[in-house]
Amino acid sequence: MVKKIIGVLSILLLLLFVVSCKDDVLPKPASQLRLDYPEARYAYFSNHCPFEFEMNEDAVIKEDKNCGFSIHYPKMKATIYLTYKTVNNDISSLLRDAQNLTYKLHTQKADEIMEQPFINPDKKVYGMLYNVTGNAATNSLFYATDSIKHFVTGSVYFYAKPNFDSILPAESYVKNDMQRLMETLKWK
Repeated sequence: MVKKIIGVLSILLLLLFVVSCKDDVLPKPASQLRLDYPEARYAYFSNHCPFEFEMNEDAVIKEDKNCGFSIHYPKMKATIYLTYKTVNNDISSLLRDAQNLTYKLHTQKADEIMEQPFINPDKKVYGMLYNVTGNAATNSLFYATDSIKHFVTGSVYFYAKPNFDSILPAESYVKNDMQRLMETLKWK
């Protein structure tokens, strides 16, 4: 009887040993969310203000005071803010303010600030596009002017804590829209 119990226990231990020698179960690696956005379609926006531009048809535009605009991207929780100012022999001051906004407010959190000059002599639009990498409050800014009468600034803000890696797909999409806006800007 003892031999039968030892035999059964030996067989059970052997089975337990064989069954337990499988490959270890590993957890699946963390997946990354893939964000696909629709291909941008653009249309000209024009109203009583002294400038017009192309904007993404999926965005929602709201006029603020003094020909300023908020262009909302509800799916991405982002907004492009446009500000318009009339040049009154103060172009140097306006340019300095636009550059200070970029450098003084963003240098602490930015990894790099890249400048991309913009010149369109046919439409008399001159400006600068700033691409800010890192966890700054905004990753894209621009200013555009004709140097005589008109001055427009724009910046992109997301309704989330700045984390450059996580907003990169949306930031890239909205930055392209803002660049298109700047490139299609016309004075009336």
